[in-house]
Amino acid sequence: MKRGFQVISKYKNDDIHLPYRATKQAAGYDIESACDFKLPSIWKIGFLKVLWAIKHEKSVSEKDMQKAKEILKPYLVPTGIKVYMQSNEVFIIANRSSGPLKRNMVLPNGIGVIDADYYNNDNNEGELFVQLTNFGLTDRKIKKGERIGQGIFMPFLTVDNEENTGETRTGGFGSSGK
Repeated sequence: MKRGFQVISKYKNDDIHLPYRATKQAAGYDIESACDFKLPSIWKIGFLKVLWAIKHEKSVSEKDMQKAKEILKPYLVPTGIKVYMQSNEVFIIANRSSGPLKRNMVLPNGIGVIDADYYNNDNNEGELFVQLTNFGLTDRKIKKGERIGQGIFMPFLTVDNEENTGETRTGGFGSSGK
């Protein structure tokens, strides 16, 4: 096995499509949502209230600040798939070209980096999630099977004489840092 995709066991009976290239020359594999998902708009009343207060140098209650933070947080949209690759490769998740322009959806972190050792981790079997934020005026209803991102396999380089490269991954999403 060099590189590819598999459906995680939780979704094995849910008709999940593996990522695919839409055209012969496409670099990216289109990634679909594993389920219907409501992606809230960031422009909710609580957020606007806090934004207005900050702009006008007014105080903001801790409750209102917390509500605004919850509205602004990115959401993890499940894909129901996992990816395997060689140890010197990475799978990069990126916006689809139409995501920001037509659907008001963006990856707030720019790209998602999936390391080879994320595959089959103990925490979540290596399920890929696409981290999204909706900057549209209304909530976005993502349908099961809707393309929400694209992924690209890439080799990566390491420095000469690298000695301590860290420990073995023990967790799932966001677990490679200390």
